[in-house]
Amino acid sequence: MSGLIPFNNTNSDLINSDFFDRSFNMLDDFFADSMMPFRRGSLGHTFKVDVIDNENEYTVEAELPGIKKDEVDVTLNEGRLTISVNREENNEEKTKNYIHKERRCSVMTRNIYLADSDSSGIKAKLENGVLNISVPKIKKRDNTVKVEVE
Repeated sequence: MSGLIPFNNTNSDLINSDFFDRSFNMLDDFFADSMMPFRRGSLGHTFKVDVIDNENEYTVEAELPGIKKDEVDVTLNEGRLTISVNREENNEEKTKNYIHKERRCSVMTRNIYLADSDSSGIKAKLENGVLNISVPKIKKRDNTVKVEVE
């Protein structure tokens, strides 16, 4: 039992270079708003995206909890699919002579390169916090030429 060390215990006699990183993370966590659906993580302030390569199309699924469809912009330009979210919140609470206002603006963008995508026929639907995008593939012509061997 004497070899057990508490999880959060650090040696005070050793200067740890990780100390400043942990301090900044602690401050970030303290000031993070728990109501915000996009929290600090390994991807930064963004949203998760899955891309599925089907035979005739790509299916892109983006997790956007709490986002309305008028806050989402989807574009396809030369094979680059861009999903942008621009969310602005204004809360105003009036009690007695006190006015409390909060404003929050969140802008997030993800870019996905789909080399053989066809811009005609692309469809997007936001339902239950998941954005589903269907991007058809360009049908490639068979340019195979049979060469006669002499």
